[in-house]
Amino acid sequence: MFQHYLLLSYRNFARFKSSFFINLIGLSTGLACTLLIYLWVRDELQMDTFYEKDEQLYQVLENRESATGLLTFWTTSGPTATSLAEDMPEVQYAATVLGGRERYVEATFSVGEKNIKTKGGYASKDYFQVFSHQFLSGNPSTVLADKNGIVLSETLAKNLFGTTENVVGKSVEFDHDKVFQVSGVYKELPPNSSQHMEFILSFEKFVEENDWAYAWGNTAPFTYVLLKPGTDIGAFNRKIAGYVKTKTENEITHRTMFIKRFSENYLYGKYENGVLVGGRIEYVKLFSIIALFILVIACINFMNLSTAKASRRLKEVGVRKTIGANRLSLVYQYLGESLLMAFLSMLASVILVVLFLPTFNEITGKELSLSLDPVLITSVLALTVFTGIVAGSYPALYLSGFHPIAMLKGKLPTSVGELWIRKGLVVFQFSLSIILIVAVLVVYKQIEFVQNQNLGYKKENLIYINKEGKLLDKSTQETFIEEVKNLPGIVNASTLGHSLTGHNGGTYGIQWEGKDPNDKTEFESVSVNYGTIETLGVDMQEGRSFSREYGADSAKIIFNEAAIKFMNMKDPIGKVIKLWGNDMQIIGIVKDFHFESLHEKVKPLFFRVAPRNTRFIIARISAGKEKEAIDHLQKLYTSYNPGFTFEYKFLDQNFQALYEAEQRVSSLSRYFAALAILISCLGLFGLTAFTAERRRKEIGIRKVLGSSQWGIVYLLSKEFTKMVVMSILIALPMSYLLLSNWLDNFAFKIDLEAWYFLSAGIVALLIAWLTVGTQAVKAARINPIQTLKEE
Repeated sequence: MFQHYLLLSYRNFARFKSSFFINLIGLSTGLACTLLIYLWVRDELQMDTFYEKDEQLYQVLENRESATGLLTFWTTSGPTATSLAEDMPEVQYAATVLGGRERYVEATFSVGEKNIKTKGGYASKDYFQVFSHQFLSGNPSTVLADKNGIVLSETLAKNLFGTTENVVGKSVEFDHDKVFQVSGVYKELPPNSSQHMEFILSFEKFVEENDWAYAWGNTAPFTYVLLKPGTDIGAFNRKIAGYVKTKTENEITHRTMFIKRFSENYLYGKYENGVLVGGRIEYVKLFSIIALFILVIACINFMNLSTAKASRRLKEVGVRKTIGANRLSLVYQYLGESLLMAFLSMLASVILVVLFLPTFNEITGKELSLSLDPVLITSVLALTVFTGIVAGSYPALYLSGFHPIAMLKGKLPTSVGELWIRKGLVVFQFSLSIILIVAVLVVYKQIEFVQNQNLGYKKENLIYINKEGKLLDKSTQETFIEEVKNLPGIVNASTLGHSLTGHNGGTYGIQWEGKDPNDKTEFESVSVNYGTIETLGVDMQEGRSFSREYGADSAKIIFNEAAIKFMNMKDPIGKVIKLWGNDMQIIGIVKDFHFESLHEKVKPLFFRVAPRNTRFIIARISAGKEKEAIDHLQKLYTSYNPGFTFEYKFLDQNFQALYEAEQRVSSLSRYFAALAILISCLGLFGLTAFTAERRRKEIGIRKVLGSSQWGIVYLLSKEFTKMVVMSILIALPMSYLLLSNWLDNFAFKIDLEAWYFLSAGIVALLIAWLTVGTQAVKAARINPIQTLKEE
């Protein structure tokens, strides 16, 4: 029987080649899209879940009170881990980490003549008890016990020594300044890790040189805890809520501590007023829904095309019923055809995925692969069977339910319900397609707005280099800066202590007349040098910038407009405030500029002259002279810092990275919208074919009576035009609500203009007319004699 059904399916596919290929294209495209999104979603859901004790691994976070509500921070005080391990019996191990979460420590390591620049961090002695790593050499429990020890990744060890064997005990030079002994080598973490540190040094070594890092009043490191099995998380959070207040004897009362499972932070990392509101999980949900919709659209096409060719299979079904075939056997036959088509489509989709996976990885920034693991194979088979059953269920029930006498007469019964189902499916398809078209346009316009927004400083052609080596010396740094200014193509140069691409560090240690003693709002602290404000191109609103012409400005301070507004200060120039107990005179106010992404409002900020605290050398390059200027800068840098790798970044490139997620959504949305339109048009093609097939005799009679081809085209097109217009009316308000919600994530955003929605509707209508028109013209050109003699 199976062989018989297989033969019938083959004959059916061969007989209706156009329907077969349309179904194959629609289903394989939908399945390929779904499979790609599945690979991406699975990778996102598995981020950071590979640690041995994932269910016990938590990160410590803090909610901090400010005038605008609770702000959630990932950083904690240096002594937090040690204190929690000592005071809380629920804590099995705790670790302090300075690095990771896009705050890596960059350093140059040297062995002999080799100089390798890489990124890593500092961690306390129990780090590898908290985070399970596979070690190639060294004891995980003791590798960080020695302050002068260093743990290397497998890759860094190979790059430095050419091997991972017998490297423990060997020396490596750190920034041509310090020497550390290798205490261990660990295997690389898998690609689904959110942090990749190539080296780890002892946090105690960092504290030895930076005692501020172990004060409860400062918050720079991250704290992670490994809880004992069975710990009540809610009870533990209540227990540690006032921990900072207790440890500081009521000196710090505005910080509330809580823990969050580490592997959940990647997807659930967005907080508003101290409450978790989402994060990357929103994009996971969004693309999962898109994948489901595209797959459903593809299944709808199969249904439409199957019912469209039903009139050609009436006598076959009638004969089979007459000779004894029951309805169940017919259902099995048509479901079998559908499942066979689904499996053929899946094979085609796998080929498409293999071809397009490199491009998809480039867009998503992933390292996805189509590995034949049991989970993936099971998922693919389940998806194929699901698609086959969903796509074939309605045609199977539809075709098998006809009365044999009516079928042998060639009459295809029609009900109002069936007609509305088909129309409803097309309306659903095009509604989704129109929503995607609007989404593509709005996301593109928002990203364009972000890229072209006046940030309050000139981000173009601004290059910055990490200070390291001899450039950390103040006098050498000043000499270097003066020489940089004289290089061809360099407009200006200085040093800066802020990345200008996010929150880098703040303080509430500012006192001014009239300040609420309970207010703990943090001001962003930016350490600068003379000439920094001018190099950045930040405009002065009032007063003056820092200048050596007025003597030392170390006791002077400059605020932004947001800070002055927050302090409610009138005529601020010349007034004295206290910063960490020291008198500071306000000499200027800069216009507000964006030092975080446009997701955030401009917060209070101040500049102070502190060249030793600056982290970057910045230089503005003349437009069109970038290559010449960088070549000269590299030669000068190498002469000052031999043995260090010259690495630079343009500020506008880092600024673009702030919107990496949105840019990827924009790129993926364009592809998905195109696919949805393509597959929807196939569905419309199928329904047009169905209608033309049903009305062949009517068309012939109309042509005999003198109807023109264009009259026939209009007759066949008007119903579909109504369906598309209905889709537009449904989709536009839905798209407005969805995109308004998405734009709420930005503090600065575009207005949703009417033409975004109208243009999407017009595009959908034109595409529908083109699709329907080609099929309608084909039907209108049929010789009426052929259609009438069939009776």
